Amino acid sequence: MELTFPLAAGLIAAVLHVLAGPDHLAAVLPFAIESKKKAWKVGLFWGIGHLLGMLLIGILFLLFKELIPIEKISEHSEQLVGLVLIGIGLWSIIRIFNDQRKHKHVHIHTEKEPMIHEHSHDHTHEATHGHKHPEKSKQSNVASLGIGLLHGLAGVAHFLLFLPVIGFESEMDSVLYIIGFALGTIIAMVVFAFVVGKVAVFSKTSHNPAFFNGIRLAGGLIAIIVGFYWTSSTI
Repeated sequence: MELTFPLAAGLIAAVLHVLAGPDHLAAVLPFAIESKKKAWKVGLFWGIGHLLGMLLIGILFLLFKELIPIEKISEHSEQLVGLVLIGIGLWSIIRIFNDQRKHKHVHIHTEKEPMIHEHSHDHTHEATHGHKHPEKSKQSNVASLGIGLLHGLAGVAHFLLFLPVIGFESEMDSVLYIIGFALGTIIAMVVFAFVVGKVAVFSKTSHNPAFFNGIRLAGGLIAIIVGFYWTSSTI
């Protein structure tokens, strides 16, 4: 029982940290919508990047706190996060208008039930009519990793989340807390991205372009609004 408490505490602290941060969710939202079925990977890469960023700022703080202005690095990272969020939002909205301008053609699927719908010409039609975008998926994953890294670097306040480590009596409890925090960070964002992806898939497969584009537009606007708020609050 004693061993499970630090692990659970780390998990809960991480989940609350991730889901309570509107900048976290706003950064992943547009990518998850665009990725749809692969949305969980966006959350996974963001979580990994976030942990790496926290680890990096922690190492810098411990080794060079007298030489490197860690607080300045954190402050500028927060401002950069805001600008990146604005960029993500604009990218999402621009994609909507670009997709609408592309010439579309009627396509019939007959694997199970006859189904007629439209596809843009930039889709690759496989023999099984599976539409794959490996390059776009990789770009979203890399972008999520980078944004997660920035989020990890932003805010020396992240150290407050590790204060419980000081209070544990044994090193094993401290290690379990850190493991729990790492797992909680990744799990929380993977679940969030997965749910968003499922909603995007539903709206896409229901053949209601207005509904799907409405979700994309909402995701982009949320990212822009949070980005402006985040930037102005750190100036």
